[in-house]
Amino acid sequence: MNSLLYDVTPGVLLKEEFMQPYNLSANALAEALSVPTNRITSILSNRRSITADTAIRLSIFFKTTPEFWLNLQKIYDLRTERLQHEKAIRNQITPLQTILEKRSIVKQSV
Repeated sequence: MNSLLYDVTPGVLLKEEFMQPYNLSANALAEALSVPTNRITSILSNRRSITADTAIRLSIFFKTTPEFWLNLQKIYDLRTERLQHEKAIRNQITPLQTILEKRSIVKQSV
């Protein structure tokens, strides 16, 4: 996947790469997918994630796969979480290798 995709939300990609080329409004897409318009507008404004249900609907409409849409969301979510919280999370967790090394040192000293 292009590294540029890591920098955009799934909603931006949906809008710029899939809706704009066909002059699709959020209303028109929502109607075509049989979902409420606010589901689409919320995805476009990054207030809502792409769910499995939405991924299936988008994949049928745009002739892609549900995995494509879910992977976009997963990559975005993971990148966001890493940027915001990974350092704090790392400080809370002792890696298995460190624990095993400490055990080995304790066993050797006994």
